[in-house]
Amino acid sequence: MLDGPILFRPAVERRPDITIRFEGRDIPACAGESLVTALLTAGLLTGRSEFDGTPRAGFCLMGVCQECTVWTSAGQRIRACMTEARPGLDLRTSAPFETFAS
Repeated sequence: MLDGPILFRPAVERRPDITIRFEGRDIPACAGESLVTALLTAGLLTGRSEFDGTPRAGFCLMGVCQECTVWTSAGQRIRACMTEARPGLDLRTSAPFETFAS
């Protein structure tokens, strides 16, 4: 978590009209904006580097660098910069792990 947002919505004020979940927390978002916009506006980072575990927030913002990768609670890997915020999304910074009974 950051001390505050590192991204602000443009001067044309849009009020959040939906809620997404990120790491068990409700996050306000505007329908149709990118997930990375909603997360950064809320002062959150998207995930951690798979190489050294450092926090990530997105870099290229066009789906190439994978720095904004997040996971759905169902285990789907998505790029937050290329995915629209929509109601019902339940996201996390890392892949959920299933426990298999022996």
